[in-house]
Amino acid sequence: MSDTDPWTVGRLIKWTTGHLKDRGSDSPRLDAEILLADAIGCRRIDLYTSFDNVPSEDQRAAFRKLVRRRTDGAPVAYLVGRREFYSLSFRVTPDVLIPRPETELLVVTLLDLAGIRPSGGPITVADVGTGSGNIAVCAAKHLPDCRVTAIDVNPAALEVARTNAAEHGVAERIELIESDLFASVPAERRFDFIVSNPPYVSTAEMEALPVDIRDFEPRGALEAGSRGTEVIELLVPAAAERLNPGGRLLIEIGPAIHNAVRSLLEADGRLNVGPTIKDLARLPRVVQAEKRETE
Repeated sequence: MSDTDPWTVGRLIKWTTGHLKDRGSDSPRLDAEILLADAIGCRRIDLYTSFDNVPSEDQRAAFRKLVRRRTDGAPVAYLVGRREFYSLSFRVTPDVLIPRPETELLVVTLLDLAGIRPSGGPITVADVGTGSGNIAVCAAKHLPDCRVTAIDVNPAALEVARTNAAEHGVAERIELIESDLFASVPAERRFDFIVSNPPYVSTAEMEALPVDIRDFEPRGALEAGSRGTEVIELLVPAAAERLNPGGRLLIEIGPAIHNAVRSLLEADGRLNVGPTIKDLARLPRVVQAEKRETE
């Protein structure tokens, strides 16, 4: 192919895939396709039936701008403003973490446990550190009889969650509360499930993360402190206080802090610790505990 050949969709994807691969992208072809679809204004799947089409100069200029920003490390999800999670599309901004496949295991565990819960009125769920609202929205979407309290200390994140709840038609069943853990949640409020994907990256681990995570995603939603358990140390007793008898606490963790988190749960005399759920890589990912019945 000569330099005078037209810049078709197929040629743009091929060239950009190589360009991003040379600059360290873990998924250069996928990145190229998502960015080109966004620049053109079509679905990614539509690219496959238009390989011979030549995008307009304005579309190519928009695409070049996106590729330059991606080369500088900006995450694709922030560049296009969306990320798929649990088969739903979520709005994301630099105010929130980008939803990841590992967190889908937290949702699956919640839905499985809620499905075997004895009937007795609406299920109450608290999502602590809701971010984009991906967990809260999935809970409300797949558990039509549940009421969700979505909690975050960051008001900008809550606005993103509000947008996602409205987009997916579940806003009326999700209450958004700006709060540091449960500090601003009404004292009498109790829950059947408390779920959380809290900050669990240690300071040392933070510096070793890829640049698109370390330098672009909100540090406060990732880094817990020198141990990696600082936030969970506060979450466990607060959740034990707020759970109904027989209620469940589900926390996403990193493998490095698995033993430490289980010790925290076991040390709280109000909780029975269940088996840790492993992800597809067979790494510990979701710890769970049940509030003991009142004696």
